[in-house]
Amino acid sequence: MVSFKYWDDCVDPQDMEAMWRRPEVNTEWLDAGETIGQKVHLSRDPDGQNYLTQTEMRAVADIIVGRHFDSQIDPDMLCALAELESDRQLLAMRYDRKTKQTTVGIMQISPKTAEWLVSELGYRSYEVEGNPDLLYRPFVNIYFGAAYLKYLANFDQIKRNEEFVVRAYKGGTKKATHKSTLPYWNRYLLVNESLPTRKFAGGGNAPIDASVSTSPVSTMPVSTSPVSNTVVSHTQWESRASPEDMEDMWNHPDVLKEWTKSGEKQGQVRFSLDAKQRPYLSRVELKGVAEIILLKHFSERGVKPTILCALAEIVSMRFVNGIPPRTGIMGIDYSTAFWIYMELGYRAYKVDSADDLTKPFVSMYFGAAYMAWLSEYEGMERTPQFVVQAYLAGPKNVDTPENGPLWQKFERALSDYEGTRRDRGGSCTIL
Repeated sequence: MVSFKYWDDCVDPQDMEAMWRRPEVNTEWLDAGETIGQKVHLSRDPDGQNYLTQTEMRAVADIIVGRHFDSQIDPDMLCALAELESDRQLLAMRYDRKTKQTTVGIMQISPKTAEWLVSELGYRSYEVEGNPDLLYRPFVNIYFGAAYLKYLANFDQIKRNEEFVVRAYKGGTKKATHKSTLPYWNRYLLVNESLPTRKFAGGGNAPIDASVSTSPVSTMPVSTSPVSNTVVSHTQWESRASPEDMEDMWNHPDVLKEWTKSGEKQGQVRFSLDAKQRPYLSRVELKGVAEIILLKHFSERGVKPTILCALAEIVSMRFVNGIPPRTGIMGIDYSTAFWIYMELGYRAYKVDSADDLTKPFVSMYFGAAYMAWLSEYEGMERTPQFVVQAYLAGPKNVDTPENGPLWQKFERALSDYEGTRRDRGGSCTIL
């Protein structure tokens, strides 16, 4: 069975060099903690499937088109089709019962089509004959996807328009004008208009200035820490929240009441500490963070703050740093948060490292975003039981017997979420 963990597992060294030379890829990889000269991790979605980010996909498309097709193929077309065919998943595979053919990889190319392109049309940059597993490699698959598009663009020695090519890619040349491929064309148009290159690089095939990063990562709003002349202790809120978030907390009536009663002062708000001096949020603070995040970023979702709070109780016991192996109050790991940031478009907070997820507002934000995604997992409206179990154990483990009690555990946490008491002393009220 084909399996990849690193880019280096499925890309030749010269292609890795070409990727690192792309300024937008360089920025994205460095932001994700990768290091030049060391293996680069492939992204994984919450189901554990390898995929290319939109930035990586565009880079591979540009390299393949420039190297092998003399810029005769539009990289945007490749990127849009990759979204529709596989969600940019390297190991995607689909079997068609009618044609009895299996298509694989990012562009969903069948081994039979690839071998035909090699033997009949002379596309021999990658020898896939007798070695169909090569089609799971991103450069190889996109190369043959581009070759097939070029063939369709001149089908029967006639120059074809974009609509013909796209619809023929989906259903074959005989169905390029059939009503069955029209919905695919309409989806393609929507996807093509939303490609990052149109948003961040000025659209089309504009050249990229190596001195200026055009990566989506570099243009996102950043949640900054307050700047002060005094050293802020890690046991203080100001070390884990932006000035804007702190202002929202002070404006929250329940939080204001609790902090005032506890003698807190603006700029010097302490976290509660347990007997081991581990910082944690009171239930009032946790609910305050949840309400602020939902109001500002998820007002149309209808999620109750108590649901997020109950999940926090289970996964972190409200500890600021989380409980290993989970990070932060919502237990969101860095790879999942980065995937949500890059692929789902939740970019109110930037995640440069796992440390960012120890910030309560950041963790709550990505926890809420993950719940929103789970609520419509695989295009279906999901029950609360599914969402909660999927959040705690992963969407593929909802129906496993060992995870059955998770919903009951959540219900107990939810029902207990009443009546709070803040303890600044050594004893901990949450254990």
